[in-house]
Amino acid sequence: MTVLDDRTAMAESDTGRLDEWFELLERMPVPEGFRAEIVGGCFFMVPQRNTHWQIIRRVLRALEDRFGPDVMVFSDVRIDFPGHQNGFCPDIAMLKDSAEPDETGHWRHQDVQFIAEVISQGTAANDYGPKRTAYAVAEVPVYLIADPYQARCHVHTDPKDGDYATVTKVEFGTDIHLTGTVVDLILKTHDFPRD
Repeated sequence: MTVLDDRTAMAESDTGRLDEWFELLERMPVPEGFRAEIVGGCFFMVPQRNTHWQIIRRVLRALEDRFGPDVMVFSDVRIDFPGHQNGFCPDIAMLKDSAEPDETGHWRHQDVQFIAEVISQGTAANDYGPKRTAYAVAEVPVYLIADPYQARCHVHTDPKDGDYATVTKVEFGTDIHLTGTVVDLILKTHDFPRD
């Protein structure tokens, strides 16, 4: 068994525990406009800022323009990823057209084709660190980080052996060429807001 197999098995065994924790989160008085997720067994709650949402909206719109309104794309929906207790709620996740929830109603990380995360100051380390690793281990073909503090996007492609072989930095205002990937579009960033 490889390290990758171990991490995938761990993600599957953590599902029951994560279900309990997310049920607890649903009963907690989480303030309006906050989102919660579990990274490496730790709870994170961050407010949704206008800048954050505007970037998410622009990426979602680009995906719908490219693939149509029925594209399997959503925001802040839980997906369990390989690693220890990783119940992520990506800012944007695009799944294969054939994707269906498993028997417990969860989406499978094996069906994820594209992830986009917009950096928040309080959780930036997660997006650049453990989430990036989990997405690479899960072999998500394209992982985009939009960082309004740096006014830059980081495009991760070619997952291999638990890491991304290719990382491209693109300044806001420059088109991101995702042609040749499963996303197959040119993402315009000229109107991405900055913080």
